[in-house]
Amino acid sequence: MEALYLLIPLSIIIVFIAIWVFFRASDTGQFDDLVGPGMRILQDDDRPQVGESSDKTASEISKKD
Repeated sequence: MEALYLLIPLSIIIVFIAIWVFFRASDTGQFDDLVGPGMRILQDDDRPQVGESSDKTASEISKKD
């Protein structure tokens, strides 16, 4: 029973600290964009851009031979 005198105030303090941390993170913009990073992974373009490819094409290789 005497442990409750310590545990109840300690648990209340921990809850208020957790709420404070959540609102602090929310105010600083931690949770602004939850969808964007996930969508960028799905929309990744693996094709090389024009002029940026360093690989030789088959026609370039055959011209040398």
